[in-house]
Amino acid sequence: MVDAAAVGRRERKKAATRAAILEAATTLFLARGFDAVTVREIADKADVSPKTVFTHFPHKEALVFSDEDERHERLVAAVSGRPAGTTISDALKAHYLAEIAALHTEPQRQILALMEDTPALIDYAEKMWLRHEDALVATITEEFGLAEPSDEIRFYVRFALHVQLIATREADPEPAVDAGFRLLDKGWARYGETGGQSAAAKVR
Repeated sequence: MVDAAAVGRRERKKAATRAAILEAATTLFLARGFDAVTVREIADKADVSPKTVFTHFPHKEALVFSDEDERHERLVAAVSGRPAGTTISDALKAHYLAEIAALHTEPQRQILALMEDTPALIDYAEKMWLRHEDALVATITEEFGLAEPSDEIRFYVRFALHVQLIATREADPEPAVDAGFRLLDKGWARYGETGGQSAAAKVR
């Protein structure tokens, strides 16, 4: 029989260790820069071993992007849980602008500045963001009632994700988001003309 109390203690201890590692890493990164800090220094500050750091975070870069699972869930939910009558494009536009606005509040603003000064973090962030592609493709494909995603859905999702990457770097992201989806929606209109009316109508 599983001891629920023991399991609960272990989970709380794991969460506390993870939080301590994150706090140590964030403090050091913001003080000295990402590249100047070693995993050993993070481990020492958190009073754990380097092995424990890697148990919780497979890469050093993951210490900066500890909320990727939550970002993934919010992105998918923005489409699957959008209000009736809201197009996919409008749902994604609103979601992107809200997420970008959050990056300019503390402490995320400092993390964003750290990223902008570290090419390795920019590259990692883009790769992590684009890994959401399959889940978003699957969500839209299911909504359209298709057994397999069409090429149009795959292209739409790939380009839609890049809209967010471009807009994040802009001082005023809203015009960039609007421009990106304006181009995408014109493409979906063409798709509708050639037989994908139901898909195009839902996205636009």
